[in-house]
Amino acid sequence: MSRVSQAQALENRRRAVAAASQLFRERGVNGISVADLMKSIGLTTGGFYKQFPSKEALVAEAAQAAFGDLDALLAGFDTAHGDHDTARGALIDFYLSTEHRDQPGTGCPTAGFAGDTAREPTAGEVRETYASGVEKFAAWMSTDSDDGLPMVATLVGAILLARATAGTELSEKIMETTHKALTGSDGLDPES
Repeated sequence: MSRVSQAQALENRRRAVAAASQLFRERGVNGISVADLMKSIGLTTGGFYKQFPSKEALVAEAAQAAFGDLDALLAGFDTAHGDHDTARGALIDFYLSTEHRDQPGTGCPTAGFAGDTAREPTAGEVRETYASGVEKFAAWMSTDSDDGLPMVATLVGAILLARATAGTELSEKIMETTHKALTGSDGLDPES
């Protein structure tokens, strides 16, 4: 039996965290087993326990990676739009889009990890990572008149409700009316 090089072990760990980050947001933490996760990246369950002491440790690392992706997305909006107010408006357009609603695995971790973090009484490190990520997201969404928390709470609540009602007219209405409430504009393209 050949041993995996240190570089390959690090790459396997990176792949496991990336896959977990996506699958946990898509299916929930309890919706994906360690065996299924490892199978999705072509590795064995035994390989998991060489990398992580527990599934909970992986959840914490996956949440941290997902919030890192969110930080990069927000920075990308700032870069693409130059002006932060314009970037904030573009983020609202994206957040309340059918694309974001229909792709939770690559979507916002604030919405993706909310239910699991809330339900787990021993979330510990995951809850701390989650709270820190929410605070950073709110700071990015903040304006001169508020700290961004009401906007983040509104966006996250809206996308969770839109996902829960996907395939119904109510889902579209949730996204459209929330967009209008946050921006004062009917300019949301529901197909974006």
